[in-house]
Amino acid sequence: MIAMNRPLRRRDLHRLGLSDSDIKRLARNGGLHHFGDRYVSGAFESEAARMLCAQSAHPGSVFSHFSAAHLSGLRTWTATPKSERRVWLTRPVGIGRADGGPDVVLRQLRIDPLDVRQHRVAAIEDPLVCLDGMPMTTPARTVVDLARQLPLREALVVIDHALDVMVTRAELDEVLDRQRGWPGVRRAKAAIGLGDPRAESALESIARAVFAEAGIPPPVLQARFWDGHQWMPERTDFWWPQFRTHAEADGLAKFEAASAAERRRLHRAAFHREQRLAARGAELVRFGWEDAVNEPAELVRRMWQAFARGVRRGGEPILWRTEDPATSSRWPRLEPPPDLAAS
Repeated sequence: MIAMNRPLRRRDLHRLGLSDSDIKRLARNGGLHHFGDRYVSGAFESEAARMLCAQSAHPGSVFSHFSAAHLSGLRTWTATPKSERRVWLTRPVGIGRADGGPDVVLRQLRIDPLDVRQHRVAAIEDPLVCLDGMPMTTPARTVVDLARQLPLREALVVIDHALDVMVTRAELDEVLDRQRGWPGVRRAKAAIGLGDPRAESALESIARAVFAEAGIPPPVLQARFWDGHQWMPERTDFWWPQFRTHAEADGLAKFEAASAAERRRLHRAAFHREQRLAARGAELVRFGWEDAVNEPAELVRRMWQAFARGVRRGGEPILWRTEDPATSSRWPRLEPPPDLAAS
């Protein structure tokens, strides 16, 4: 493989002494990656090479939106996967044309130096062959850019994950202040206001957007219940104490396993968990991807029906608690009553 740590054009390779036949041979045997009119060392992973070549074709640009989220390791989901697979770039207004081409989304916006960082890209087999930095938007800028661009259910997926693993609300607020007056910034602010780091999957984030848009009161996330002797180990995805109702977002991955025996074990564990939660005297609604993504109106109808049943149940208050966001640990020390939250 040729040790070329930045994208070059064919004429640049000629200056390095490579002929057209050399270039074709290297591209054919993996010594070079070729995207558009740029070539880069085959030592880099294919997707990184594609992004490097795209960015090189637009001088002054930085990776942003979905591309920056990918580089940062942020969870994303979109109903239009093709747009997520394109290379997303942002460069200052007035530099070059705004047309990125079929495989590139190019935004022209103000780029504050505070909103940019460098991402180091190493070769697959030789970490000494690397780029010192791929310019990209910071996680906070990336989240806000996506929140301005995307519908609520897609924006919440990245907002929730970012709040859990790498950004603070203060950092997001700083970016929002710098983008005051930009298109979509009000929508981004509203979406970020709904963000919750306790959401543990894209499905949970999407469901919360469905609930919010339907006017369903915000649920408590990851609540635990008191069974009269101890705190139950189970946490429920969504809990509405005022309606004595909880809901579980069950993606298919929850029951994937390498063997039939393991799948049976997972199903039995889910069954016993459901039985223990049902013994608390609360309504339960289960739903999956198809419900939240394809039939949100039907899911909302089921939720309101469950709320009505839960209110009619009556009975003793259900004792519950959730994590304390003021503590540094994910779960605080669990204590018995009276420091419980009750319906």
